Amino acid sequence: MIEIHLRHRQGAFVLDVDLALPARGITGLIGRSGSGKSTLFACLAGHLRPTRGCISLRGRALYHSEAKIDVPPARRGIGVVFQEGLLFPHMSVARNLAYGARNVGTEFWNEVIAALDIRHILDAKPARLSGGERQRAAIARALMAEPELLLLDEPVSALDPGLKARTLELIARVQARTRVPMIYISHAPEEVRRLCDQVVTMQDGRVVSVTSEGRVGAPYAAGTAAPELRCAR
Repeated sequence: MIEIHLRHRQGAFVLDVDLALPARGITGLIGRSGSGKSTLFACLAGHLRPTRGCISLRGRALYHSEAKIDVPPARRGIGVVFQEGLLFPHMSVARNLAYGARNVGTEFWNEVIAALDIRHILDAKPARLSGGERQRAAIARALMAEPELLLLDEPVSALDPGLKARTLELIARVQARTRVPMIYISHAPEEVRRLCDQVVTMQDGRVVSVTSEGRVGAPYAAGTAAPELRCAR
């Protein structure tokens, strides 16, 4: 279970989120610009310290304001893939994947490479990759660290429609093979609903709905309060 109970103020903007997500499958996080997606993303990754609240992953506290717990990003067990598909430019794809890998076995290494269809670019450097290849390599590198959770921040928004569709298919395939839970952030509802097992919609810093298999979760329907959570310490 991923438990999020946060309050954070940035100027006039207030993030106010109470949410429990299954630590499996792909969860989509959508909302218009300014809805709070990026702020929540930064809090989960450990790049932003919330004003108060708690975050826990599989019962392990990552942040708890009252208990004074704030686990550094590198120790949270959370992989992050940004829109730009950031890779070390001086390294080949294979060396990028190996960097930070936690002694992954040959089977897992080959499984990720096959699922994301990047074997043919392992010897190439990032400058020679297409946008889709670069994004897939970035996802593979994040997975090689064997994270407990993978955050993807609009990873296909800069791709043309053909590459976007192909990359979405490969993301779904690699999740099914590795079973690493993912949170997929986007501003494109149709893209998220196509890929994700459930969809969380944000508006003005709050969760307004949670849709699972076409149904809106009543506890988070617009205009109602979400249940308060107690995160693990």
